[in-house]
Amino acid sequence: MPVLLSSLFQRLVSIVDIFMVGGLGAAAIAATGLGQLLIFVVMTVFWGLATGTTVVIAHLWGAGAHLAARRAAFAACLACAAMAIVATVAGMQFGTEIARLIGAQTDVLTYASQYIKLVFLYFIFTAGLNILSAIMQGTGNTRTPMEGVILVNILHVVIAYPLIYGHFGFPRMGVAGAAYAINISEMVGFLYLLVQAIRMKYLKFGKPDLQLFRKIWRVGYPVALERVAQQSGQLFYSKFIIGYGTSAYAAHQIGLSIESLSFMPGAGMGIAAATLMGQALGARKINRARISHTEALRLAILVMGLMALLFLFLPHQLISLFTQDPDVIEKGSMFLRLVAFAQVPLALSFVYAGSLRGTGDTHFVFLVTLAAMWGIRVLLSYIAAVPLHLSLYMVWGAFVVDWFFRAFVFGWRYRRLDLNNVSI
Repeated sequence: MPVLLSSLFQRLVSIVDIFMVGGLGAAAIAATGLGQLLIFVVMTVFWGLATGTTVVIAHLWGAGAHLAARRAAFAACLACAAMAIVATVAGMQFGTEIARLIGAQTDVLTYASQYIKLVFLYFIFTAGLNILSAIMQGTGNTRTPMEGVILVNILHVVIAYPLIYGHFGFPRMGVAGAAYAINISEMVGFLYLLVQAIRMKYLKFGKPDLQLFRKIWRVGYPVALERVAQQSGQLFYSKFIIGYGTSAYAAHQIGLSIESLSFMPGAGMGIAAATLMGQALGARKINRARISHTEALRLAILVMGLMALLFLFLPHQLISLFTQDPDVIEKGSMFLRLVAFAQVPLALSFVYAGSLRGTGDTHFVFLVTLAAMWGIRVLLSYIAAVPLHLSLYMVWGAFVVDWFFRAFVFGWRYRRLDLNNVSI
């Protein structure tokens, strides 16, 4: 449950930004969503590092090798810091140009340039929050990361509105205010988790253990490649959506924000499955590993199935919470109805992929993600948008086919695994 709530609240920061800038118009919504997309693209490598860290620490912790787990955690933190510095420089230098290449129009670029530069300037706190959460989750401590993320959300909600619209004595900063709100809140959340990690002795300071880091990266680099495939595919997919106009992309971003209310709990169950699978296999408790997977699957289907009903029957009401633009509401409502049909396949995909990662089988997950994103979603949406000039809704329909494919293939792979012979 803490993992589920952590994942949900993690995504809520982005949702609140989209919600808060809604009063500035469709261009501001599109720009904020575009900036968030670039952050997600850069985070691909960090998610790979985080997943490798969680899996390796879970195996070590389950086997009782706590000192080795602490050394692995410290090595992961050093790697994260070095990578974050590189990401900050690259994002500030090239972020706006990438947004232009994707196809953002002038009105969107005006907002996007400010937002992108500011969120990358303080990116190290975003990355640090992610790696410290991964370390704690690997030990089985899911409550402290949840506390950190909730702290981030509370602070973000308190300061975002006055910074964006200039209330309570603050200057009106618009989209830049949304970026500052994220930066300040994530800095506080990072410092809270860092203090807790030191207090609970999850980090063993000293010379980094390169052998343990190599093990982390061996598990994590396919996850990084998987996320690169996913997010780069999203960039191309977004380019096709932007081609249908600013209101279409604004509807897309609002729809994604609302969808994440179901998406992130499912992803949380995937993290839980990976952690419990890793700890059970590290302790050689095979039956417990199977039961953990089954229960994570059950919870994910329950939560995401209920959300599917909301998306199917109340789409107008949900979109109207973010904007009063009738064109955006109409398009966004159709997006949510399509999303409803992908909820159960999404639940299956998240948990099966999480359990596979917990066994160390991250390379297979990468290959399936690559095939699904580029061979199905990007290819089908390109065919629909460019040579055939079909409607926006046909382009959106490609992602439903994508998730059905992943659910089937991940399930097939998991059922063929012999957990008795798994090692990392």
